[in-house]
Amino acid sequence: MIDHVIIKTHAGAGGNGAVTFRREKYVPFGGPDGGDGGRGGDVVIEAIADITTLQEYRSNRVYPAEVGVNGSRKNRTGRVGKNRVLPVPAGTIVQWRRVQDDAQGTTDLALVGSRLVVARGGNGGRGNSRFVSSINRAPRLAEKGDPGEEVEVTLELKLLADVGLVGLPNAGKSSLLAIASGAHPKVDAYPFTTTEPNLGVVDIGWTSLVLADIPGLIEGAHEGRGLGDQFLRHIERTAVLVHILDGGLEDPVAAWHAINQELTLYEGGLGDRPQLLAVNKVDMPEVREREEETRRAFAAQGVETVRFISAVTGEGVQDLMKEAYGDVARAREARAAAAASRPKVMAVLRPPPTRLRPRVELVAPGVWRLHHAMAERLAGGADLSDISVAAQFWHELGNFGAILALERAGAQPGDLVRVGGAELIWR
Repeated sequence: MIDHVIIKTHAGAGGNGAVTFRREKYVPFGGPDGGDGGRGGDVVIEAIADITTLQEYRSNRVYPAEVGVNGSRKNRTGRVGKNRVLPVPAGTIVQWRRVQDDAQGTTDLALVGSRLVVARGGNGGRGNSRFVSSINRAPRLAEKGDPGEEVEVTLELKLLADVGLVGLPNAGKSSLLAIASGAHPKVDAYPFTTTEPNLGVVDIGWTSLVLADIPGLIEGAHEGRGLGDQFLRHIERTAVLVHILDGGLEDPVAAWHAINQELTLYEGGLGDRPQLLAVNKVDMPEVREREEETRRAFAAQGVETVRFISAVTGEGVQDLMKEAYGDVARAREARAAAAASRPKVMAVLRPPPTRLRPRVELVAPGVWRLHHAMAERLAGGADLSDISVAAQFWHELGNFGAILALERAGAQPGDLVRVGGAELIWR
């Protein structure tokens, strides 16, 4: 099962604003009518119910959204780019890192329908009709669309189960899952038959629960031996663990200690999880004969209740599931109470980059770099080799406060000013 992948996402860039003028019969000097560019599409990750693995992301590792369409004449705004929706199973942990500023975060898509906009599309650039003023009736400036965010994403799946089955290889966990839920995991008489987690829904009459069977654990599983650490994360969300022991073992207490040691050493807190102990294969005569001896051995370890079951005949299985449901019901009530008492998160509003003050940096003697998002967008969409366009551009820089910032920094006539990818000579 594919349950851990790393992908790259690219939100769509915004479309460029247009520089156009009305050209109609009998209107020889029509005004500017360049439309705005469309916004780029977002990349959205959504938890859905129809898939259970991350198999879809095994081959393709780059997921772009659609770019916004450029603006056009007659003040037509470009079409907004389509969002790219990436479906994942419920229970997927999304860890993301934005390349532009190295911002990072983690989101748990635990519920079906949970959505995360992991990369936002760029804003479309403004067309030249947006730059008309009383002193500039024919602007030839337009903005370039913003680039979309580039985000590296790690997807890690943790199965959403109520009860987790743990035990040594060949203890009978898969057989128990099959008889309790009607699921069809691979079952055979040799160890390590199960190589990936399996889920089943157990109907206990008035309600149901989800049972997870993970591959058998071995010594060192918490450190990754036998891929144990990858399997253990799938039962981190469970309310209770059912520890299955092979009743035919010479020393079932030693096996019980070995698995509990791995659960304790694992960082997911599984050692403190409620646990029910079930000795399997009671249908075998030798196991039945040793039942009282086994009970006494575990009583000496402080375990008062030992359940004897048969995953072949079904003996004791339904009672075991009903007992497990008690812990599941308490966990569900606790989650519901926590959700009801959780305070509402207030939105934190930050000024968009276009409202930030211009910043001037001296990069070399007589060479300055102007940092301002709106100025950079405008420079990207203008032909600054045209003297009249450059004059309009300098005027707009004055509106941003960039002229004052350059003067305060010490720029002199003849100095080179870099804005985005453009270079201009200071007036």
